[in-house]
Amino acid sequence: MTELLTAQQTDRIIEMAWEDRTPFEAILAQFGLAEPAVIVLMRRELKPASWRRWRARVQGRATKHQAKSTVDDARFKSDLQRSITRNKISKRG
Repeated sequence: MTELLTAQQTDRIIEMAWEDRTPFEAILAQFGLAEPAVIVLMRRELKPASWRRWRARVQGRATKHQAKSTVDDARFKSDLQRSITRNKISKRG
């Protein structure tokens, strides 16, 4: 399956794999790659030192596995941000 990916898709998968709060399930849903396939892709595409650093970082990390994660909404939201309505951000005041 990883042979059928474009360079742009491969770059996006690598970016998602590096992100702490993007679970492997999101990569599976978007690109059809399960965790073992992502690991193979990362090993093939990264330099050896980067591979070891990434593997140490994600191994056992709860946020990389949706079932283990306590994070419901993985997006960052600043405390200063008010509710967004109709795609317009309310001004502070």
